[in-house]
Amino acid sequence: MESPEDLCFPEEGCDSSIVLEKQVFGSQVSESHVQLACSLHYCAFPLNGNELCILDTTDDPEHQPLHLIGHHHSITAVAFGSKVSPLLICSASSDYVIVWDLDACMKKVLEGLMPQGVVIGTLLGMVLYVRFSPDDQTVAVCAGNRIYMLNAKDEAILAELEGHLAPVTAAEFCTWEKNILISVSEDRSFKVWDYCTGLLIYQSAVITDQIQNSSKAYTSNDLRYEETVESSFPVLQIEHCDKSANLEDEVPSFSYANARCLWIGSSTGLFIINMANFELEAILHFRDFSALSIQSAGSCAIMKKAVSGKVCCVLTSMFENRIALLEVNVAALLRSQQNELHLSGKEKRLSVIARCSLLPTSPLCLKKEKNILGNRKDIKSSVKDQPLVFHNKIKSSGYTSAPQMTMFSPKMNTKPKSSVPKGKKSNKRRNEEYPLPKSPPTKFERQVTVADKSTSVCCIQYSGDGELLACGLADKTLLAFKSNLTGTPTVYSGHDGAVNSVGWSLDNHWLVSSSEDRTLRIWSVSSAEPALCLGKELFHKPIRSAQFYYIDTFILLSCGAEFYLLRYYLDTSKDEFKRYKSKSICKSIQKFRMTSTVEISSLSAVNEFYSYIVLAAGSNRALEVFDLNVGCSAAVITDAHSRSVHQICQNKGSAFSSQQCEAYNLFLTTAIGDGIKLWDLRTLRCERRFEGHSSRCHPCGIAVSPCGQFIASGSEDKCAYIYEKHSSTYSHKLTGHTESVINVAFGPSFPQLTTATLDGKLHLFLP
Repeated sequence: MESPEDLCFPEEGCDSSIVLEKQVFGSQVSESHVQLACSLHYCAFPLNGNELCILDTTDDPEHQPLHLIGHHHSITAVAFGSKVSPLLICSASSDYVIVWDLDACMKKVLEGLMPQGVVIGTLLGMVLYVRFSPDDQTVAVCAGNRIYMLNAKDEAILAELEGHLAPVTAAEFCTWEKNILISVSEDRSFKVWDYCTGLLIYQSAVITDQIQNSSKAYTSNDLRYEETVESSFPVLQIEHCDKSANLEDEVPSFSYANARCLWIGSSTGLFIINMANFELEAILHFRDFSALSIQSAGSCAIMKKAVSGKVCCVLTSMFENRIALLEVNVAALLRSQQNELHLSGKEKRLSVIARCSLLPTSPLCLKKEKNILGNRKDIKSSVKDQPLVFHNKIKSSGYTSAPQMTMFSPKMNTKPKSSVPKGKKSNKRRNEEYPLPKSPPTKFERQVTVADKSTSVCCIQYSGDGELLACGLADKTLLAFKSNLTGTPTVYSGHDGAVNSVGWSLDNHWLVSSSEDRTLRIWSVSSAEPALCLGKELFHKPIRSAQFYYIDTFILLSCGAEFYLLRYYLDTSKDEFKRYKSKSICKSIQKFRMTSTVEISSLSAVNEFYSYIVLAAGSNRALEVFDLNVGCSAAVITDAHSRSVHQICQNKGSAFSSQQCEAYNLFLTTAIGDGIKLWDLRTLRCERRFEGHSSRCHPCGIAVSPCGQFIASGSEDKCAYIYEKHSSTYSHKLTGHTESVINVAFGPSFPQLTTATLDGKLHLFLP
């Protein structure tokens, strides 16, 4: 046995080591690819082939390794019993399966006698896995294509389970259902058994690895496509990851404190997987610790429970005759992962809500551009050739001043000035006294067909006051319905392609739409003619997303791999002699390119209050966060989904509270065949993954209720699904649709949900 080596690699701000190699053993033969075992205070492994070594993992120097001899052939599987007292251990080889009572063996050693175990199986073949039942009365032995159920007290075969077509690699007892055993095999199937009767209850189909096509990443330097290949490593051990009592205090920002996690032991390292979102919480790569004796593991066993915040792990080397005992400080490992999160060269937290004043160099700063839209050379002064009128009661008729041509300059933390025409009521603010429903809108109210011919509803969005619902159609038209889907909708026509996106201004008087025809149009709600149209000559590809931004100060739109920040001025008045010429103007302020992607598939930003953050998703499966105060990319999340993100969904309410401020930094993403993920912008981590259905052909939209309590998703199975924020599985399934549900939207001022289908139907649901 070699002396232990301290492998302490303290990170910045971390006052404890991550991993400590406590002991190293040399074996006469390789112990790779065998089943190892760990209990609360002991670990067990084969040594020198046929010798069973049991090691006390505590730091008591008086506890020496216990060597148990009883096998003639090499031991291939080891497992501890389920009970603490008496603590049993089973070892198996091709000659014997032996059960040892650890307390009795230690007592024999102290008396100077040779410990002996109970042989419960003889000549069963090559054993790959053994497992005790929860009551320690039965042992499942996986040998060849069969599973032998053995009595743990004497040599008796209770049942013999046959059905697998290849060696059985593992078997586990069901802890909540009596007499149930689950087995897996190299035949790529799993089976569920009643081991008392020997009956097969369920068998799976052949499980295959889904081989993904190598993704193509766009490289801006050489304008080439690069093939990226995903690599994987064998899983050697899966074990419950115990939450220590003080972990939440030590790592307060770690979502693991409220979630179930698993340890994954692999040939290259140890991984902590969050079961709420299936994301990696921490990684310990053996290669990152050069003093470790084993850099590539052949077998692995991990403790179920942490002792004083530390977990022991026993490894065997894949290529050398070595066994090592490691001690991992869980909190230190988690802190080390958080210390590696550096954004834009220094550690900071992003936030949708602006936390600093606008920089003078920001593209959002209006100082440089304040006169660009007003000082137009092609607009002549209106002072010339105008008669002057004088009255006693009127100081000035107004003819001596030029019309106001510049836009307002936004001031932080102020409400935008209303531009409501005379005679009309001012708009309602979104989320103002929004009722918090106890149940989501699931009661079907009515159905509306949007067109005479079947046409897809490409996008839907409620106005901020919840009075109107805009719908972009594949037949090139844009409709505005009353929110209760009654009456005749207003029709806006002019696009020559399917309408990809639609957005409302904050005052609810303007609509912006983008289309496959490579044009962007801004419409007055009260007019069928566009107030502004940006033509095909400006954009080389279809415009996928367009919206008002920064309290209606700018327009954001995505085209290809870039998104544009546009400044605009709207004037719906007409020149008496040049009625065909629009007085509305627009200017491009800056373009932003997404890293290594061919096309931006989704773009999202908050317009209801001043926010510098813009979220972009690309065809390269990545998410990128842009900080427009700085004017550059702030962070990139690679491989956010297994396929390109179809939609980014943010909570865009305008009512501020501490709870809502927290919710603004959460956003949703969805991709075909990869479900829905909830992300936290502050940590750039996936907090939860919502399962239950998965669209594989059509991209289906998602929406979040203004209160943030409910999430809705469309699906190609002709249903809509509603999730509660803190549950990974859906709570309600809305049926009755005649085609795939491709878009959903929650009402912003009243609890209601509208769904849109591939065949052009809108469904309204109320609580």
